[in-house]
Amino acid sequence: MNNIAQIPNWINGESHTPMGGAWLDKFNPHNDSLLSRVAASTADDVDQAICAAVDAFEGWSALTPVRRGQLLSVLVSEMKRRSDDLAHCIAEETGKPPQDAKGEVGGAILLGEYFAGEGMRLYGRSLTSGMPGKYSHTVRQPRGVAGLIVPANTPIANIAWKSFPALICGNTVVLKAAEDAPRIALLFAELTRDAGLPPGVFNVIQGAGQPAGSALVQDARVSVISFTGSTPVGRWIAEVAGKRLARVSLELGGKNSFVVCDDADLDQAVHWAALSAFSNAGQRCAAGSRIVVYKAVYSEFRERFVAKTKSLKLGIDFGCDLGPVINRRQHTAILDAIAKAVSDDGGRMLCGGSVPADSRLDRGYYIEPTIIDGLGGDAELSCREIFGPVATLHEAVDLQDALRISNSSEYGLTAAIHTRSVDRAMWFAQKVKAGVVNVNIGTYGSEPHMPFGGFGASGNGTREPGVEALDVYSELKNISFLVRESELNGPVRQIDGGHS
Repeated sequence: MNNIAQIPNWINGESHTPMGGAWLDKFNPHNDSLLSRVAASTADDVDQAICAAVDAFEGWSALTPVRRGQLLSVLVSEMKRRSDDLAHCIAEETGKPPQDAKGEVGGAILLGEYFAGEGMRLYGRSLTSGMPGKYSHTVRQPRGVAGLIVPANTPIANIAWKSFPALICGNTVVLKAAEDAPRIALLFAELTRDAGLPPGVFNVIQGAGQPAGSALVQDARVSVISFTGSTPVGRWIAEVAGKRLARVSLELGGKNSFVVCDDADLDQAVHWAALSAFSNAGQRCAAGSRIVVYKAVYSEFRERFVAKTKSLKLGIDFGCDLGPVINRRQHTAILDAIAKAVSDDGGRMLCGGSVPADSRLDRGYYIEPTIIDGLGGDAELSCREIFGPVATLHEAVDLQDALRISNSSEYGLTAAIHTRSVDRAMWFAQKVKAGVVNVNIGTYGSEPHMPFGGFGASGNGTREPGVEALDVYSELKNISFLVRESELNGPVRQIDGGHS
């Protein structure tokens, strides 16, 4: 036990053990071994972090956006220098195959580069006025302390996604790390120090959502909250923070449709359907977990999709297609949902549905990639996000029917359609209730410069990343002044030793 790493908080530029002295156990999802012990933060720890962020705000926000961008560029350079360490940490904490962990780090670096560049933009607007001689423009100003709450599914990407836009706008940060990915948050915090960010600008609180996350949400000094996670928690955050009119950005769940038309390239459709449903062990809010297929090609697609799914390799070695789910609780919940879909709701198991037989994997939180068909549209597995490697197949008679099935969910995050028809693709993309729609690719998320977010129960209308994220983390101020022609020929006032 003495060799087990302890993951502390990061407050005011240095590590801090939890004030209450309590620690949580973090297990390796690949083999269920104890990986680390994580600070079980209380409201007192959160208060300490917020105090540090408040104290650092005046100095950080006073820097020009260009200077903040330069410091964030140094942080990106530190991420590149330590990219192997970051990827190794992600692979170990989350059970990703190494190529997936490296890809995630690369995506976080790209996002950092984009928002560091915003320091030389951070554009306002010039506005016209109906009053003669009146000139008007807008500027962006920081909100204050940003409380960022991230999940463990893509931990370094989630941290970068929120931290870089918050920081470039001049806010200071208290990040509530994912309890299942604690060390990657600590590594990122150490890199902010190495990059020269002042103490208190970036702080990390470890521990459980209750009490640590809730204390962050409820503190009146936190003026903007960005949360990625479940819809029930998002609703609670909106209610609690809304009472004090804090700015809130919510990126919540998804039950995303992947539509296959009768004119689709089935080889490509199968390829992208497997990636959409099963990459990252299905632990993606953008996962294509509802596969909606035209009746005319349903049997052929089903046969090919099942064959593709059975060929996927589980494990954490290079070249494996998917690893375990993040923890034992999630593992149990997914298996229970699969069992209920078959025993109670009339679903037919086409493949998967259980833990793998491989003795090298039987201690970990592995679930075979699973396909179920025959479920009604109102079955729980058809409607509810379960965040695992499970896809349901649904038959559609035509595009109208496919749209009906796609829009029957309370969620509206992503959607994809595979067709050779531009008319079909554009009609569906316009009509489907989703914040992100892709044609002839997967239900993948955003690039750094593209907005990501959803309709309905998938969010509250905000978008991150892209330039739209600046609206989350800044206030717009309109400044106007009046030029009076009578003043134009007056005396020139001299300042600074006579320089006009």
